Amino acid sequence: MPKVSPDKVPAPLLVVVAIASVQTGSAVARTLFDDLGAPGITLLRLGIASLILLLVLRPPLSTWSGQSWRAAAVLGLVMAAMNSVFYLSLRTVPLGVAVTVEFIGPLTLSLVQTRRLLDLMWAVLAAVGVVLLGVDQTSGIPLSGLLLALTAGLFWAGYILASARLGRLLPGIDGLSVALGVGAMLVLPFGLSGATAAFSHPTWLLTATLVALLSSIIPYGLELTALRRLPTRVFGILMSAEPAAAAIAGFIVLGQHLQPRQWAALALVSAASVGVTVGRREGELPTQPLE
Repeated sequence: MPKVSPDKVPAPLLVVVAIASVQTGSAVARTLFDDLGAPGITLLRLGIASLILLLVLRPPLSTWSGQSWRAAAVLGLVMAAMNSVFYLSLRTVPLGVAVTVEFIGPLTLSLVQTRRLLDLMWAVLAAVGVVLLGVDQTSGIPLSGLLLALTAGLFWAGYILASARLGRLLPGIDGLSVALGVGAMLVLPFGLSGATAAFSHPTWLLTATLVALLSSIIPYGLELTALRRLPTRVFGILMSAEPAAAAIAGFIVLGQHLQPRQWAALALVSAASVGVTVGRREGELPTQPLE
């Protein structure tokens, strides 16, 4: 059977596959929380992804400037915080709801960048969606979990800025391999006991490796390929499918059902993201996820 090069696959399809991959990875990661803990699976995901990329890419670290190392360290710090807090939110919040709330971070960044009066309407629309989640007393979702998801969204916005800076300093995804390693070292004190337990159960370790592939390596590589051929405006619109993809992954992998109010909130936040992205100028920062 002939091999299919990613460069020959339609760019929008690559983004859709990347979205499905990262959300499936989050759902699979949730299945390990009871055994390894959220910090443990965070450490394994970051560490395994970094190790694989370092072995495959073999970046010329000795040639890096101090500025490049600092940019990689900042990205690693943001990634460690973003993934840790997001996984902690998943302990009490359904995946679809968590990603909907988390999406407020990159959406806010887009609002700041576009600076259009019409964006106020989209901001209000997104706020209504979040309020729908917050006032839903019948869902049993604790406010603390929603606040964790929102905090992860703020770190997501920071991730976008930090990854863009690192991307300007280093070619390809060389910087990502080191940033993931830095993130793993920062999470190490919190996730060491859980991560160590995985080595006594090969199934847990294999599942953690699958999470690293689905959540970090595959989606980032596909998005990088797609962005070479896809306008950032179109990319941003496609990324608005993240909350819906998360809800579907949560249902299929975890059996999580969302209530009508939660689906309405998801739709409002996604619509706001589409509205903001349509008005974004080409060349502005896309909302690349690496949850």
